[in-house]
Amino acid sequence: MHFDFEMILTLATLLTGLVWLVDALLFAPKRRKAAPAVEPGAEPVIPPEPIVVDYSKSFFPVILLVLVLRSFLAEPFHIPSSSMVPTLLVGDFILVNKFDYGVRLPVLHTKLIPVSAPKRGDVVVFHFPSEEAPAFCMAAPDCATEELQRSEGTDFIKRVVGLPGDHIVYRDKTLYINGVMMPRQSMGEYTGPDAGGMELSGEKFGANDHQVLGEPMGGSREGEWTVPAGEYFMMGDNRDNSWDSRYWGFVPEKDLVGRAFFIWMNIDAFGNRSLWHRVGSVIH
Repeated sequence: MHFDFEMILTLATLLTGLVWLVDALLFAPKRRKAAPAVEPGAEPVIPPEPIVVDYSKSFFPVILLVLVLRSFLAEPFHIPSSSMVPTLLVGDFILVNKFDYGVRLPVLHTKLIPVSAPKRGDVVVFHFPSEEAPAFCMAAPDCATEELQRSEGTDFIKRVVGLPGDHIVYRDKTLYINGVMMPRQSMGEYTGPDAGGMELSGEKFGANDHQVLGEPMGGSREGEWTVPAGEYFMMGDNRDNSWDSRYWGFVPEKDLVGRAFFIWMNIDAFGNRSLWHRVGSVIH
């Protein structure tokens, strides 16, 4: 079951704010009028607020602040899989810039203020495109329907490979964008966690340098795609072990959440480890 924390936070903000407002406008004046008479010059004894009102007044400012920070500035996410190794490891806790791609209303995700568009090479969190993905996936003979169902309602993190209008080709572990092969240099065997026995390579998108992994004797979905207007083509850095746009299609602009920019913690409860040297790392 998908836990929609954003929805719960928004409803909590509205509920506590409404309780506080209704009490301030309707019931608080009545309580003051009902205060018993006192000696001239003495402070009136006003009946205490109901406990619901007291809690609402206490929690509303805190919840509102969290909602504003989380919706418009930065949101924390946890990395649960190895699809972005070596850039992101299982157990990384990251911060996502919610401002870069435009200010949006919480829950509705309607853009209020356009700011900028994703750049090729950005590491981006997005809502899985549940409306568009089934048709794209079903057109392939090996569509993973169970994986498709598990992905609905979840947030993904991948690297932006294709911008609107780009022609993407992925063949023989090499990426071509608009007919140009992306520079890639072998860096030997990957010796880090979460992906043993993989080959490490450096890849470059213009000014964006990053690292990717590939299985020396393995493979993954190859093909060519043209990115529609207003949509993006995403791939994981662990190229042969990533459920990405090669399998389920493009990400509409409306499904973008933000740009991942910072690792603030690493704790992998299932792997029983903590990689403290990753704390404070900037995501490229």
